[in-house]
Amino acid sequence: GGRARSACAQSVLRKASVSHPLTAPPLSSCCILPSCPNTKMAEETKKSKTQERVNPMKKLKIEKLVLNICVGTSGDKLTRAAKVLEQLCGQTPVTSKARYTVRTFGIRRNEKIAVHCTIRGQKANQLLNRALKVKEFELKYQNFSETGNFGFGIDEHIDLGIKYDPNIGIYGMDFYVVLGRAGFRVSRRKRTNNKIGIHHRVGKDEAVKWFEDTYEGVVLGKKA
Repeated sequence: GGRARSACAQSVLRKASVSHPLTAPPLSSCCILPSCPNTKMAEETKKSKTQERVNPMKKLKIEKLVLNICVGTSGDKLTRAAKVLEQLCGQTPVTSKARYTVRTFGIRRNEKIAVHCTIRGQKANQLLNRALKVKEFELKYQNFSETGNFGFGIDEHIDLGIKYDPNIGIYGMDFYVVLGRAGFRVSRRKRTNNKIGIHHRVGKDEAVKWFEDTYEGVVLGKKA
């Protein structure tokens, strides 16, 4: 009697599940749809976006470009060097004094022996590009400092596109580039100044990579 009752109840449940329209079909009869190509494309774009995403605060830029001509003596030679820098930069150069006496070179302490100019912004980028063309966009690994700056020298200023003047002569000069990031002002400001974090500072390898990527330059003697 008990078995007959259970069999009857099972048959009633089966009929109810078939007749009722809201009941879900069994899992075995469900068809598995293929994965949509649009979802795959969305996943790929998400991955590419995450890979391309770069912190804008980490982006390197030229803080300043310093041009220096050291003559070693004061007088007409120094004034002519100042004229060269004025022609190149379009601003009045600043004179530098000797820190101590060197008798072998005939330099006295506090004697004006050099002139330099500091350039920033777009003008610095243009001048640096002209100077690197003279060097054929090739620098040595030793040209880069541990603090992420780099410098190099040019033998003749007429290579930069300045017309030769026999009254002035030919002068060589040093280019020094200071790289920085957004937020470096924190260490220089007068009020509530603070240290720059170790991960935000610019290193030697970062400066080398920036030079290679920005100017498609070649760094000779780089460590593998």
